[in-house]
Amino acid sequence: MRPYIYFLLLFLGYGVSLATCSFFPTNEVWALTTFKEAIYEDPHLVLSNWNALDADPCNWFGITCNPERQHVTKINITGSSLKGFLAPEIGQITNLLKLTLHDNNLIGTIPKELGFLKSLKVLDLGMNQLTGPIPPELGNLSGVTKLNLQSNRLTGSLPAELGNLENLQELLLDRNKLQGTVPAASNSAFSAKMHGMYASRSNLTGLCRSSRLKVVDVSYNYLVGSIPKCLTNLPNTSFQGNCLWDKDVKQRPSTQCGAFPSKSHQVPKSKHRPTEDVPKHQKESKPTWLLAIEIATGITVGSLFLVGLRTAFHRCNSKPAIIIPWKKSTSEKEQLAVYVDSELLKDVNKYSRQELEVACEDFSNIIGSSLDSLVYKGTMKGGPEIAVISLSIKEEHWTGYLELYFQREVADLARLNHDNVGKLLGYCREISPFTRMLVFEYASNGTLHEHLHYGEGSQLSWTRRMRIILGIARGLKYLHAELEPPFTISELNSSAVYLTEDFSPKLVDFESWKTIIARSEKNSGSIGSNGAMCLLPSSVENRHLDIQGNIHAFGILLLEIISGRPPFCKDRGSLIDWAKDYLELPEVMSHIVDPELKHFTYDDLKLICEIISLCIHPDISRRPSMQEISLMLESRIDTSVSIELKSSSLAWAELALSS
Repeated sequence: MRPYIYFLLLFLGYGVSLATCSFFPTNEVWALTTFKEAIYEDPHLVLSNWNALDADPCNWFGITCNPERQHVTKINITGSSLKGFLAPEIGQITNLLKLTLHDNNLIGTIPKELGFLKSLKVLDLGMNQLTGPIPPELGNLSGVTKLNLQSNRLTGSLPAELGNLENLQELLLDRNKLQGTVPAASNSAFSAKMHGMYASRSNLTGLCRSSRLKVVDVSYNYLVGSIPKCLTNLPNTSFQGNCLWDKDVKQRPSTQCGAFPSKSHQVPKSKHRPTEDVPKHQKESKPTWLLAIEIATGITVGSLFLVGLRTAFHRCNSKPAIIIPWKKSTSEKEQLAVYVDSELLKDVNKYSRQELEVACEDFSNIIGSSLDSLVYKGTMKGGPEIAVISLSIKEEHWTGYLELYFQREVADLARLNHDNVGKLLGYCREISPFTRMLVFEYASNGTLHEHLHYGEGSQLSWTRRMRIILGIARGLKYLHAELEPPFTISELNSSAVYLTEDFSPKLVDFESWKTIIARSEKNSGSIGSNGAMCLLPSSVENRHLDIQGNIHAFGILLLEIISGRPPFCKDRGSLIDWAKDYLELPEVMSHIVDPELKHFTYDDLKLICEIISLCIHPDISRRPSMQEISLMLESRIDTSVSIELKSSSLAWAELALSS
């Protein structure tokens, strides 16, 4: 009995030491800070006061703690347009009662570690862009009353383990891409792969087991089979828009259901036998050698508890250190578990570093550089000319989350397909030497910025500038209105517009690299301008880039194109401030026009100035959409040669330049 009494006293002493010491668990601060690190767009700065060096997160935005301020109990960040991944470390906040991240732009998969949140009452991840299957581990959340995963892009079948949620009252899974049947009954037993995560050992009975269910919505998925009898009391709208056999409920057309299996989804039987929590006591007396091992083990464990006591008292007298696991040193390997959608890059060409090295003449043909990247020109063997953007970052500064950002950026760029948008041909990702590259089609005439500001403006006649404006507008209309979800250019300016041999514009989003670079240790601060006299607008204004931001930037870009002046100069200030006195006064409007131009069309100028004023209007609600802007330009600007011939005595010279 003595060893047991000894252990009991040690346990009591450890508990007393913790009770007399008030500090916040470092693992919860770590989990929250990791959550912030996995978010790469925070347009409303809701996470701006989440300070990793603050040992008490109870005053952070969206965080609620228990009255004793010892544990995080609620995370509530809704409608904040957060874009990023849901960090699996959230599963370590085991006292969490509510996790509400409704109406954001979260991507990636739902971490199975959320199954650790045994105290959770509400899990609301609705209206995001989450992909992949619903983790069966969510069946461990026995106390949850509301589960909302609606309006995402979830795939796979409904896990029968959801039937373990005996307290569940509200289940919202509508508007996803879920397949299979609605699980009503099953004899399969669930075995979690992770240590300590076990669902009920009793036979599962699907959703019919959740007797407290009051609201269920699985509409607008691709579910097949029949509606379980235990759920027939629910409204028909809960099951509409699927591929079910029920004729009384409005379902999808058969043409939309053909690609999905029509047979009932069979859940394979598991052979897992749960281990016993406590071994059976044996009646026989233990041998002497076994008792000796137990005594030695008891002494060792007792020593460990003494170390624990000393550590606890030390914590009382000093501020706990904050562990930042996503920043790895050169001597450590990253320990983060990163979940990548295997389907994300399956349709994107992957080039080897050797291929690109040959195409770019041993990477000697550098055509552009910045603090965050190098741009090479090359020619693929028997293929097109290419522009290769190489990310300038060392391997020791690369983390699992940065890898996810990179892959998501590649997937996002790969879906763009328009004549006025730069085409991504593929990517390169290699470990040794560490390489992250994007491969674009090459636009041979350089950037619009170079032509406007480095002595090439004379090549840009008024008609050619109007054609460029029309092309940019068409590209933005495609990105904003014809893609789902819409795509925005990170920094829309003349440097983001590349020109082909015939001066057709192509929008290329190179600046999105800064999102990745800014999150690395190498460039934790802002990226400077190296004393350049003329800066891009984003270097001056901390403006968040979205559709409205693109429209505002388009107005500035129009002004830059017709005036030949940069958006901001140290000596002259803002281009908008300079031009505002001319934009609405017809008698002086011509003062805006680039002096390099020998002639222009007044009706075009008047229209462009009108659009500029609308785009930069301080009231966002009064700014037009790119569909409206494109319609205005297409219907009122004539770029035919005949118009130019009539308007200028130098028309033949201009025509030669335009050909």
